Amino acid sequence: MLLPFFDKDEVEAGCDEAGRGCLAGPVYAAAVILPVDFKNELLNDSKKLSEKQRNKLRPIIEQEAIAWAVGKLDPVEIDQYNILWSSFHAMHRAIDELKTIPTSLLIDGNRFLQYEDTPHHCIIQGDGKYLSIAAASVLAKTYRDEYMEKIAEEYPEYSWKKNKGYPTKAHREAIRQHGATRYHRKTFRLLPADESQEVIFRD
Repeated sequence: MLLPFFDKDEVEAGCDEAGRGCLAGPVYAAAVILPVDFKNELLNDSKKLSEKQRNKLRPIIEQEAIAWAVGKLDPVEIDQYNILWSSFHAMHRAIDELKTIPTSLLIDGNRFLQYEDTPHHCIIQGDGKYLSIAAASVLAKTYRDEYMEKIAEEYPEYSWKKNKGYPTKAHREAIRQHGATRYHRKTFRLLPADESQEVIFRD
């Protein structure tokens, strides 16, 4: 069972990201402040949920949260700064948009870049331990998936509706055949390390 809070006397915002390991598309992050009495038996780490379950949870989280927000950094920014920095700043952008100011941040993972003077707690596998982080993981994942499905209409050959930009065999084969797009991350290894083929960017 996921825990409702780290410290009930704080206004806690759970934060998580989605898309860090992808070859294409932005990295998304969400920040969510839940009521201390929030309960939902389905809510869990988004990776342990089906797409149908995540989409069912998203409006529940949005309606019942005290505050929530989503932020992202696009591939150009990811290439400029690096993916770790970008994932932290996607969280910062989400926190910036919260209608309620948190007094504490619960961060999924073992590292974070300090946000202003707000105390934070890094929690390894936090999306499977705390409701607010799990809620953030669901929002980050569903908003990113929605975006990838939209741009998949522009470039259907990369199967983004199915792989969401992750480095699947089919995705890499499409890069090999068609080159890379403006949505691909130029600083990522788009083809396997043992291949000498140079990636050509289409636009």
